[in-house]
Amino acid sequence: MKFRTRLQITFATIIILPLVLTALAFLCIGGYLLYPKEKLGITEIDYSMLSGNIQSYGKITEDLYLRLKAEIDKDPVKAEDITFLEDVNDAIAKKFSYIIVRKEGQMYYAGDETAEIIFERLPLYGSSRSEADKIYYFNDVQRLVKQIDFPFSDGTEGSLFVVTHIRNIISKTLLIDMLIAIIVILVFTSILLTRWIHRGVFLPVNELNLAMQNIAEGNLEYRLLDDNKGEIGELYRNYEEMRLRLKESTEENFQQEKQNRELVSNISHDLKTPITAIKGYVEGIMDGVADTPEKMDKYIKTIYNKANDMDRLINELTIYSGINSNRIPYHFHRINVTDYFNDCIEEVGLDLESKNIELNYSNLASSDTFVIADPEQMKRVINNIIGNSVKYLDKVHGIIDIRILDEIDSIRVEIEDNGKGISAKDLPNIFERFYRTDSSRNSSQGGSGIGLSIVKKIVEDHGGYIWATSKEGEGTCMHFVLRKYIMEQH
Repeated sequence: MKFRTRLQITFATIIILPLVLTALAFLCIGGYLLYPKEKLGITEIDYSMLSGNIQSYGKITEDLYLRLKAEIDKDPVKAEDITFLEDVNDAIAKKFSYIIVRKEGQMYYAGDETAEIIFERLPLYGSSRSEADKIYYFNDVQRLVKQIDFPFSDGTEGSLFVVTHIRNIISKTLLIDMLIAIIVILVFTSILLTRWIHRGVFLPVNELNLAMQNIAEGNLEYRLLDDNKGEIGELYRNYEEMRLRLKESTEENFQQEKQNRELVSNISHDLKTPITAIKGYVEGIMDGVADTPEKMDKYIKTIYNKANDMDRLINELTIYSGINSNRIPYHFHRINVTDYFNDCIEEVGLDLESKNIELNYSNLASSDTFVIADPEQMKRVINNIIGNSVKYLDKVHGIIDIRILDEIDSIRVEIEDNGKGISAKDLPNIFERFYRTDSSRNSSQGGSGIGLSIVKKIVEDHGGYIWATSKEGEGTCMHFVLRKYIMEQH
């Protein structure tokens, strides 16, 4: 869930849930407080009022009534004693009550100036005898009335009324209960929202923090999986993507360090062989072993060839450094395929002839076919492929075929040998850096293991692609494709 939605739900819950629960609490408490009202004998009750208030005032009225009735039953004359009535009226005024005494339908005594508004509505003489427990409630003026009938000393009918004025429409009991209910509701709402936000926000954030600590400690296997579509889910997915990239980068760095160490080891091994040979032949010259012109010429040629081998290894290392930093220097030109490969074949043919290797060349592309290429880097491609073929030739009579094929909008160059071939399991990996099909290294073949990876990089930088086919014991064929340069026709 998104944070925006979560905040909206939280805002709505803070407002709506307490209101709904407060309303329910009010209905429940009010219903509970209204229920006992039927047991008080109160008549003409307005049910819009809350019985907790009426109940308390009804008890006050009932207590005053019983006390006055006991006094009057003991001495009826007190009911017409103005002094007694005033003393009682002053005493009950604190309880929002007063006394009205009626004699033969006329007001004899009124303990409050508002007595007139209820006097004409007071029950008739004798009502108290017929319904001794009745409390009269006048809703419009909010008065509770209890009647005591007695005879005056002259024999006339008299009635004493205890009147209680209901001042508050909400009872203290209801206020206290509602206050407690509201506090409970607010605490419940806070706990509910706190747990929801804690589970939906803080727990995922803590989990993400723990995952980050694992990353900082180098543990790239700690995974976070979440299907949430909100910001938390997006954070989890971003973490997972970052973890995978870091893991991939770490593995690549580890592999690259391993390859670099292997390269240094390979180059050191390959340099050691020609250096040892050069030192041996130089020492032979210095010691006078080459005492004839023929021996001297042989020693010098051998030293020259070994120096060339060292130069080739250093060039491969330079090119490898350029591959790693994507800084291979290119100088592209529009070159004629026929002319360019004729020159290459002439140059390569002399070297192969000296090694007693037969070279066959055929060009099926038209003489006006052009490509955009770097002549020097493309020559490195051809030399590396041919050098690789020469290295693994195992026949007495070695053969290398070079073919140029026309494929409409591109040319395909095939360089095939009759060497020992490459196994099917090794074939997909031969263009990887430092991959060598011969697991046991020997000085006669050697190699840094980056020659074909350099070839692949140069061909792809020319917009072409390269692959190999091979059969063990029969030979290997390298294929690479270059796009033609099509001159605009007007």
